[in-house]
Amino acid sequence: LFLEFAMTLAVAVVLSGIVAVTLSPVMSSRFVHPQGEEGRLTAFVNRRFEEVRRVYAWLLDSALEMRWAIVVASLFIMIGVWPLYMFSRQELAPVEDQSHISLFFEASPDSTVAATNREHLQIVKTITSFPETEFTWSLTAAWGGFGGLVAKDWHGRARSTEEMYGEVFGAVSQVPGLRVFPRLDPPLPTPGQYDVELVLQSDVPPEQMLETVGAVLGAGWQSGKFLYVDTDLKIDLPEARVVLDRERLADLGLDLAGVGRELGTLLGGAYVNRFNYFDRSYKVIPQIGDKDRATVDPLLDLKIKTPGGQLVPVSTFTHIETSTAPRTLNRFQQRNAVRIFGGVKPGFTKEEGLRVLEAAAVAASGPGVALDYAGESRQIRHEGSALIVTLGFAVVLIYLVLAAQFQSFRDPLIVLVGSVPLAISGALIFSFLDLTTINIYSQVGLITLVGLIAKNGILIVEFANTLQTRGLSKAAALREAALTRLRPVLMTSAATVFGHLPLVLASGPGAAARNSIGMVLVTGMTVGTVFTLFVVPVFYSLIAAQHQPSPSHEESERNELLTEGNGRSLGQTVTAG
Repeated sequence: LFLEFAMTLAVAVVLSGIVAVTLSPVMSSRFVHPQGEEGRLTAFVNRRFEEVRRVYAWLLDSALEMRWAIVVASLFIMIGVWPLYMFSRQELAPVEDQSHISLFFEASPDSTVAATNREHLQIVKTITSFPETEFTWSLTAAWGGFGGLVAKDWHGRARSTEEMYGEVFGAVSQVPGLRVFPRLDPPLPTPGQYDVELVLQSDVPPEQMLETVGAVLGAGWQSGKFLYVDTDLKIDLPEARVVLDRERLADLGLDLAGVGRELGTLLGGAYVNRFNYFDRSYKVIPQIGDKDRATVDPLLDLKIKTPGGQLVPVSTFTHIETSTAPRTLNRFQQRNAVRIFGGVKPGFTKEEGLRVLEAAAVAASGPGVALDYAGESRQIRHEGSALIVTLGFAVVLIYLVLAAQFQSFRDPLIVLVGSVPLAISGALIFSFLDLTTINIYSQVGLITLVGLIAKNGILIVEFANTLQTRGLSKAAALREAALTRLRPVLMTSAATVFGHLPLVLASGPGAAARNSIGMVLVTGMTVGTVFTLFVVPVFYSLIAAQHQPSPSHEESERNELLTEGNGRSLGQTVTAG
């Protein structure tokens, strides 16, 4: 997403620059009043701006008189950016209404396809009863299956899928036979099936991880942030071990390989040949019926033919030992692994749920157990630090570009320190107040904000330097630059704020992403502009270098003095004459 955004913004800025130096002058020559005449609206706006300018001049003078107090206050606000960020809720992307709720079914380990299909029809009937349901779909197998509830169009229902989510889970949880795990589809394509997926890696057998897994599951339920939390470590698969009496087999003249082949043929279900019947080919599958394979007892009644031609029951040389085993033996990055997954309740973020499981896993895990992530959780953890790295790279790049432009290391520092951290603090207000979250869209907004707010500081600092080279003192140049640049700063900031206001006011499908980026830019530009108009001048007065008048300016002043002197001499000569 960052790449697409960067390319779009870069192309837009380049085209905007071309328009500014080509089309804008042509349009100005066509539409601006000749001889500087002002229309009624222009005159009214100019009068209002002049009033604002006078108020700003008084406030600026007051700020410069108490500059150290402003510096201290600014430093406190800059330090506050970190807790504002850390105490804001974070997620990969905000939940969007995509008119779909995914459902994952889990059957009992000894279930059959027919049983699973019969039980899943009851689930379909349950979710179809919701008035918001348009239709449902599903696929089933012996182990379970998956499906989905497709809701009506946004305007055809009273509730969003997020509002339906908890009620759907409560309804399908009452259906016996199948466990159902619903999920709101993530707005960004991600692997995995659940909101949160934590992986515990170890080198010990799965049975030895039961205590740790139980502690993590218990912490997840106690947190109150999960609709469900479960694990793929389930040691409930019925297992029957056929124990052969080797001595008895030898007495009967049988061998292990032969007995294994015959039992495999009767129980395995593999076809051994084909036969034709009325021009159709059919498989030959020598297998005992489903009824006899439902339990292990009929196995003992099977008869095996000995080399002597006798048929002896299997019970003659074997007995059955029953036990339970793990349903699956999972590995993750070449190590034994147990996955803990869950679905968070509406009102909580996936990152919050993941932190609960992480803390419990760290507290309960012994030596040799490592934490990893799967599905969307892996993307959250691996890309969660992308903002800090990207934002830091953007600030460094802007600093280097400004250093080359100003030919100074001080002036870029004034621009960035006096505007960027303070604007970011304003941008994080809504997320800190829990009105939105820190997500990939708000991160894009923060990176955009750095460039937009730095532009305001550049306007003031660059013009103040120019005025110093024209002979003004540092204080006079600073004051004049701030007052002169007030109007373009306010106009560009207002254009940015009102241009992004529709994103803040958006509603309906896809509104959460728009709200996130809009809130960051609107509040960041508003707060950042106010700080830029006062903090940047204060930092300039303390840090900026004293620029000497340029030689061209001194020469022009000398020419003006010579012209004035020649004029006076000529006047005196004429008078004397």
